[in-house]
Amino acid sequence: MNTITKINQVSILLLLTTISSPLWSSELNGSNTAWIMTSTALVLLMTIPGLSLFYAGLVRSKNVLSVLMQCFAITCLASLVWFAIGYTIAFGDGGQLNWIIGNLDNLFLMGIAEETLAGDIPESVFAMFQMTFAIITPALILGAFVERMKFSAILIFTTLWLVIVYAPITHWVWGGGWLSELGLLDFAGGTVVHITAGVAALVAALVLGNRKGFPKQSMPPHNLTMSVTGAGLLWVGWFGFNGGSALAANGDAGMAILVTHLSASAGSLSWMMMEWRRHGKPSVLGIVTGMVAGLGTITPASGFVGPAGGLVIGFSAGIICYHATQAIKQKFHIDDSLDVFPVHGVGGILGTLLAGIFASANIGVFSGQGYNEGMSMISQVGVQMIGVFATVSYTALATFIVFKIVNSFVSLRIDDEGELKGLDLVEHDERGYDL
Repeated sequence: MNTITKINQVSILLLLTTISSPLWSSELNGSNTAWIMTSTALVLLMTIPGLSLFYAGLVRSKNVLSVLMQCFAITCLASLVWFAIGYTIAFGDGGQLNWIIGNLDNLFLMGIAEETLAGDIPESVFAMFQMTFAIITPALILGAFVERMKFSAILIFTTLWLVIVYAPITHWVWGGGWLSELGLLDFAGGTVVHITAGVAALVAALVLGNRKGFPKQSMPPHNLTMSVTGAGLLWVGWFGFNGGSALAANGDAGMAILVTHLSASAGSLSWMMMEWRRHGKPSVLGIVTGMVAGLGTITPASGFVGPAGGLVIGFSAGIICYHATQAIKQKFHIDDSLDVFPVHGVGGILGTLLAGIFASANIGVFSGQGYNEGMSMISQVGVQMIGVFATVSYTALATFIVFKIVNSFVSLRIDDEGELKGLDLVEHDERGYDL
């Protein structure tokens, strides 16, 4: 090979390197972008079809379509609310008010273009990823009032709740607000998603009242096969939920996925064992509910704890959330129909508090990544308690107010005759099954 040929090859190589490495490549990370885009699809999968099928199988057959319709409609509605105002409230720079709420600079996603970055990923990808969280959170609340709330009331409630409750708390925790400044550990939504959804669900169950016949009449799931299918999709989607919250394809994302899987497995088995001991037989409903409890409880801690810590958190979730479910329905006779508060609310509280313990780098095999500079275990747990108290208090009060506002426009609950016939026919003039 002569000298001229070598020079030409080097020139071509340099040219190709220049073409394939534009100026912005040092800022935008393609690997991270691809992972967050994948995670976005996984989180959307959690609502449609994951949560949709999970919830739809748990209700009676006369209401199966209504649940699917509600999940689908909330997905569409929450997306537009997030586009219009939710994102800017949650992640806008609020200036002097930034400790409590964002500004309106990104109203209708103004200012977000192809080249706009959030960290080292496109801001469009970040906004879409966060949109999927805003979708699933109000969809979780549905489980508290299935089979008895009007569809029109659900749409109004979802719109107001996202703006008044979800977006501000998101700003507190992830948008640079006061809980973020305080040092709250919430990797993927223990406070933002699970506590808000769980507490709102409890308020909803109390405001709407019990279904006719509850608790004396048996209301078993009509299609557990459907629910197990939905539960499996939730489990897979949760890898994007927790792993994607690292906002990078890195070790934090990998560890979050690992501890998420371990927690779900431990939660499933511990819930199953509690049921087996109490009723003499393990149930399919129990093992999938334990899985959801394990997933919800590890969520706030997933990027901060190690494998052994994740295992303990999941095992604790199965036991504690199981007892919370029994207490809510059997002791207090509150018809949180699909156990949203005892699974997500209690799980979110438990996981947020345990994150303050197992994030420690000094507890041997249970160690996590360590606290922020200047934080001890006692001070971190104190911050976690403040975050839980603030989220529970604000969500409860604001959700109650939202229900009162909605009730001033439309009645919240379907009438007795409509509840007897089922929401599929009364609200949508369709049947889930025509056999």
